[in-house]
Amino acid sequence: MNKKVWVVGLLIGLVSLVLAACGGSSSSEEVKTGSKGGNKNEVNLMETAEIPSMDSKKGTDGVSFTAQNQVFEGLYYLDQDDQVQPGVAAGEPELNDAQTVYTIKLRDDAKWSNGTAVTANDFVYAWQKIVDPATAAEYAVIFDGVVKNATAIINGEKKPEELGVKALDDQTLEITLEQPVPYFQSLLTFPTFYPQNQEYVEKQGENYAKDSEHMIYNGAFVMKDWKNTSKTWRFEKNDKYWDKGSVKTDAINVQVVKEPGSAVNLFDTGKLDRANLTGDYAKQKQSDDNYQTELESFVYYLKFNQKQDGKDTIFANANARKAFALAIDKQQLVDTVLGNGSQPATGYVPAKFTFNPETQEDFRTESGTYQKNDQKAAKDYWKQAKQELGIDKITIELLVDDQDFNKKSGEFIQNTLQEQLDGVTVDIKTVPYKNRLQLDENQDYTLQLTRWGPDYQDPSTFLSTQMTDNNYNRASYSNAEFDQLMTKASTELVTQPEERWQAMIDAEKVLLDDAGIAPLYQSGLAVLQKPELTGVVHHLFGAPFSYKWIEKK
Repeated sequence: MNKKVWVVGLLIGLVSLVLAACGGSSSSEEVKTGSKGGNKNEVNLMETAEIPSMDSKKGTDGVSFTAQNQVFEGLYYLDQDDQVQPGVAAGEPELNDAQTVYTIKLRDDAKWSNGTAVTANDFVYAWQKIVDPATAAEYAVIFDGVVKNATAIINGEKKPEELGVKALDDQTLEITLEQPVPYFQSLLTFPTFYPQNQEYVEKQGENYAKDSEHMIYNGAFVMKDWKNTSKTWRFEKNDKYWDKGSVKTDAINVQVVKEPGSAVNLFDTGKLDRANLTGDYAKQKQSDDNYQTELESFVYYLKFNQKQDGKDTIFANANARKAFALAIDKQQLVDTVLGNGSQPATGYVPAKFTFNPETQEDFRTESGTYQKNDQKAAKDYWKQAKQELGIDKITIELLVDDQDFNKKSGEFIQNTLQEQLDGVTVDIKTVPYKNRLQLDENQDYTLQLTRWGPDYQDPSTFLSTQMTDNNYNRASYSNAEFDQLMTKASTELVTQPEERWQAMIDAEKVLLDDAGIAPLYQSGLAVLQKPELTGVVHHLFGAPFSYKWIEKK
């Protein structure tokens, strides 16, 4: 099956992953408004964590994707209404009769910030590097089972040069797929499909994308004053960008702010034009004229690692997983801890995100409600699990990152599990966002509070992550029935939309009845935003935010 996680997403729209985590900011880290722009039209925004990577081959999270989306552009991009528009591409692709070969002409005014033309080879080079096992790109999986020969290349069976992408000339790109992918064009907006200039990247060597001085850009902005550990950075209007006339802002100053109290203070003192709110601050500010909220498509969940250091953990036991999943009151979590418009998760696929291709019914509505809080059932499952495991007491480590709302969520989960499950002690391990991602990648945790955001607009962008061989499973979860349903949805049912849809509904039921994971809540985004600020575009899939249309009037 080979990580055919992505094959699962053949009928794709597009998405985004993992939205921002919280970062931190002290007064010494605050961006000074107009620090480099005098009286220019500038905007001051915050981010919730430091940027893990600006290399489009390496990005895996929403913070990285948001930053990359401001300074790079792919063949297509998402507009203010999440509709696909030509970016570097000059227009719509030409398709062969089998719908497997895309021929795309590039616009002749697409330039890198050093004045070099963006060419078809820039896409060929970047994509071949991503699928090359030597790169160890986590998001190579986005090509797996989609672009011709990607699977064999990822598995070391073919050379990267055999990937189904070629430059017919400087302005013409040809892409060959393994099979028809009706929404492949929207997938091309995703950051992993951005181009890279081979001559420039190879000249920089290991320094490429380590800081803003070792990158060139082809998006609406260029990046300034950033290095890998920065808590502040700056986007400045890119005069080489083909659509620079649509960019109304000269510069955007960004600073990392982890604590909601700091965000409110910076907003109140005019140092932020938009501030994220969580917890008590989100509840306190609901009557503020600057308060706004909207539902996101990120789902936060408990991840049960079944194998750690080569040994089974207690979560290899299904009854233990079910006990932990049912013990938590999700409504209380969103009401008392978050207060930002988040909603209890009734499944893994979020609400208001993807819809039945024929009836337009919300997947969440059709699939139903799973893992509803049930304290009695949780205690019964735990009693059974203890008997099967031969234990009476156990200490579990819960991994969370250092964002304020995640720390508070972790404390809520800790208290709940210790109160509801006899003999359970929960120790919280709090680490910076980037460290949590690394521990997850190394599968060095027992229980983790994490999240997933959609990379494309289809249920498979969530469900496929729990397949046995998926790169993002990282918990040794395996269920043959679930794998079979998801594989079927990505292969034989790919041209039968209703049957495919039902297979994914069935797959979610298998996953959650088995407590492969424990979805907690679908995140809401609460912010304070200055009335003169407009044009902050929040995408429900793909890169979380676009700043191209920002304007401060």
